[in-house]
Amino acid sequence: EQLLDGAHYMDNHFKTMPFEKNAPVILAVLGVWYSNFFKAETHALLPYDQYLHRFAAYFQQGDMESNGKFVSKAGKPVKYSTGPIVWGEPGTNGQHAFYQLIHQGTRLIPCDFIAPAQTHNPIAGGKHHKILLSNFLAQTEALMMGKTSDEARAELSKAGLCGNELDNLLPHKVFVGNRPTNSIVVKKVSPFTLGALI
Repeated sequence: EQLLDGAHYMDNHFKTMPFEKNAPVILAVLGVWYSNFFKAETHALLPYDQYLHRFAAYFQQGDMESNGKFVSKAGKPVKYSTGPIVWGEPGTNGQHAFYQLIHQGTRLIPCDFIAPAQTHNPIAGGKHHKILLSNFLAQTEALMMGKTSDEARAELSKAGLCGNELDNLLPHKVFVGNRPTNSIVVKKVSPFTLGALI
């Protein structure tokens, strides 16, 4: 029931909010924008909460089955992208699997980062959740800002590298930034917030 209440809440938001403040409309327009004008082929959903570890897999059905068509309602072939490949993993798992591709790869991969402000499991007095949120914020900032050659050189020098060793490693530490992300923060993961997210 709470799941449906969350979905109903977001349906009402969609029906009543002006477009410039309408979260579903803004996210949909961004999806069309990146898919059709920037040729983004995939879209990553990166939840920073283990309770959402299957969210991307669940959302694949809602998005890709609904949008995975090559004809219009009238049965005519379309000449635009109807939707990206949706994928993802919990953020901390992905950081050691595919984040380098998102940061430094040759393809543009729009990402939705999702995190709860409050956790159900306040490990070490909430310290674990604060670290998790720090990672959430650091990743989105890095994707936005990138890292210049000068910044990377300073980090490598501080770590004790110099000369050829530094010069050889330097290009691999630079990334351009300006990668599209959305930061979606919910109060706490619950059936209601899950319904609203879906």
